[in-house]
Amino acid sequence: MKARVFVDSATAEVRAGRGGDGSGSFRRESHVPEGGPDGGDGGRGGDVVLRASTHADSLLRVFYEPRLFAEDGVAGSGQKMHGRNGKDLVVDVPCGTEAYNAETGAWLGEVLEHGQRLVLARGGRGGWGNVHFKSATNQAPEKFIPGAEGEAFTARLELKTIADAGLVGFPNAGKSSLLAALSAARPKIANYPFTTLHPIVGTVEYPDYATLRVADIPGIIEGAAEGVGLGLTFLRHISRSRMLVYVLDMADEENPAERAYQVLRAEVERYDAALAARPALVIANKMDEPAAQARYPEAAAALGFEPLRLSLAAEGRPGLEAVREALRRALAPTPKGRPAGPLPETLGADHGEVSPERLRRATFLKP
Repeated sequence: MKARVFVDSATAEVRAGRGGDGSGSFRRESHVPEGGPDGGDGGRGGDVVLRASTHADSLLRVFYEPRLFAEDGVAGSGQKMHGRNGKDLVVDVPCGTEAYNAETGAWLGEVLEHGQRLVLARGGRGGWGNVHFKSATNQAPEKFIPGAEGEAFTARLELKTIADAGLVGFPNAGKSSLLAALSAARPKIANYPFTTLHPIVGTVEYPDYATLRVADIPGIIEGAAEGVGLGLTFLRHISRSRMLVYVLDMADEENPAERAYQVLRAEVERYDAALAARPALVIANKMDEPAAQARYPEAAAALGFEPLRLSLAAEGRPGLEAVREALRRALAPTPKGRPAGPLPETLGADHGEVSPERLRRATFLKP
């Protein structure tokens, strides 16, 4: 089976359609020796438009078709006939796509919701025919206006995935397993580093039909800011997230949880200090392993708080409901999927095996 290609950044040559020329025609009929001007206007050039679509999940089309040219307008003709407008070129892109002028670096806009449109380049106006220049002193004008050129430049498109929460962790920390447990998403799960090679978004559903979107990105390691591993490129896909979820592997002997947490926060802060300052949920994963259980008290003491415990490999997956409820209380989704209000600084309700006091002390951190 051929692997699906994921593209989250692409450059394209953009050219809107040229406007059609106006016509310099004169009326010619039998028995009408001096018919006068009857040249029609040219049609407008087509626009280049980005349209957000939930059916697109990467910028693959733009990557393989980097010439986005709209149709030119048709010239006007005799009998005051208006030329046909050029067709717009509508390009479907994933929700969350931003557009920049690659030549100047100027931000052109973004499309966030399904069906939202962004005119990337406007078509040229159509020219005027000579009929517009007829006057009492100029009964036979030969003047007409040619169509204007459409906007043309090189555009850079970048995809920033839209999600309410973003998962951050070292490779093999269990982020993909957590996403698969929380949602219907089916990321690739294997016991080797960098199994996840591109962002995956899953939807967490609740009994009252409220939903949350959670994004999983490739693992981050120390030195990612300098290009180690897969670098920090994919952090772009959680930059829109309203909160971060740090997933720590409590069974990892080489990278203890307290050190992993500090490294992850440092790497995120190097990418974007504002992103690192957002509310955070910290999860101690793989708590079903005896080594993790023995290491937990020491890690909690070193961290200064007790992260939520999670055991996805154990029967009943203890801790999963606590994570689901913690996300819900933090992000406050409504049945229509929109947040009900700002994020709280703490959680104050019981989540099964996790006490309210522990959640207040441990779950949400002020950087």
